[in-house]
Amino acid sequence: MKTTVNKWFALFVVLTAPLLYVIDIFIINVAIPTIKANLNASDAEIQLVIASYLLGSACFLITGGRAGDFLGKKKVFFWGMLAFTITSCICGLSQNATQLNVARFFQGVSSAFMVTQSISLIQVLFTNSKERAIAIGWYGITLSIAAIIGQVLGGYLAETHFVIEGWRLIFFINLPIGILSLLAIHFYLPETPKLEKVRFDYKGALYLTFGLACMIYALTEGRENGFPWWFYAMTLLTITFLLRFIIIQKTKLLNKQDPLIDISLFKLKDFKIGLFAVLFHFMLHTAYLLIVAVYLQSGLGISALACGMYFIPHAILFMISSVFAGKLLPKYGKRVLQLGLIIILISFVLQIIYFSQKDIPFVSMLFLGIYGLGNGLVLPFLLNVVLNNIEEKDAGAASGIFSTFQQTASALGISIIGGIFYSILESDHFKNDYLLALQIGLSAGVICLVIVWFMLSKLPKNYKSETNTLHSME
Repeated sequence: MKTTVNKWFALFVVLTAPLLYVIDIFIINVAIPTIKANLNASDAEIQLVIASYLLGSACFLITGGRAGDFLGKKKVFFWGMLAFTITSCICGLSQNATQLNVARFFQGVSSAFMVTQSISLIQVLFTNSKERAIAIGWYGITLSIAAIIGQVLGGYLAETHFVIEGWRLIFFINLPIGILSLLAIHFYLPETPKLEKVRFDYKGALYLTFGLACMIYALTEGRENGFPWWFYAMTLLTITFLLRFIIIQKTKLLNKQDPLIDISLFKLKDFKIGLFAVLFHFMLHTAYLLIVAVYLQSGLGISALACGMYFIPHAILFMISSVFAGKLLPKYGKRVLQLGLIIILISFVLQIIYFSQKDIPFVSMLFLGIYGLGNGLVLPFLLNVVLNNIEEKDAGAASGIFSTFQQTASALGISIIGGIFYSILESDHFKNDYLLALQIGLSAGVICLVIVWFMLSKLPKNYKSETNTLHSME
């Protein structure tokens, strides 16, 4: 690919996609109580504000990645960023929870198209392995910075009133960044070659999308409505759609066509075990960020801005530990992740024992920081360990499956563990007992941690360090 544009400036442009995507996860977590109050939303509707965004992303990660191969990565990146900017503004204009959740779903869809292109473009821009490793490092740093920005900015904007309600600014802030990014993409990013002879699996994408959507909606809204008849109907639809999706993928493989997901990879024992570890870790991680933010604000009565500040040690220690983990991983492999799980477990146990009905800022920030310290050893490197023994030719397909599991797991965490949390708050015996709800939610997280540990213990001890760069980027 020929270009006269400086590749490092191009990287800066490319990184706007993961920056905006991650900010819009964390910025919402801290502002959830404010949004709920302003829109008079139910607990289930407020869960969907997060889950619908993650679901939209999960449903289209593979589709978005493949679209770049067919249409050109720059073109898909541009239109993905444009759609993300527009849907962000629609979120900010929403008048009720239903409108917001629909807009959030399509915001998630658009994020899937732009984020997958950012990853692919780094591969194209940096062919030298050392330069690519540096670029990957900046990708990881961007995710950490985005988490810090999202948590602090969400708390600040939620309490700001500038012509319109502060929570709407959370979405409108994407407008100027999006416009600048679109101009930079148009003028400074080169286009990539297109695949001409491969057919896109539209039918598979449709069944996967409907299957995941039915599952998440049933889990969140079903609990709020006492699990009515349509909950079971949608559960049946979920099973039907996903089974049909699997049949379509198998048929395409047998006919030597191009499936959306190469399900033959599920025959690999280590890969399947690794995906279960991903499923339960991202469930506990995303749910934890939600329930602790709600506990701090609604339970302890601290402001949204203060809540954002409480998360700063978490984000900083996450970034520091992830840097050290990257150096230790080639030598110690999965043991680095298992150490991180132990640290997270310590954090959860301390929170269950010492969190109370009274706000003690130092204690809250310390426990959140310990969680970030442990998670920095785990979350950024699950991909590397899961794909450790995958052949290079299958790395792209396996990474697409990993990403889909990751986002689906995050949405499930909000729906299941978040659902448990809100069920306690709504129960007749423990109504509005935020401390108990947090303790039970954290206990569910402990169960997830044990499962993740068990799954990692079944993976090989050795780690192929030379695959680190490849698997981080695919």
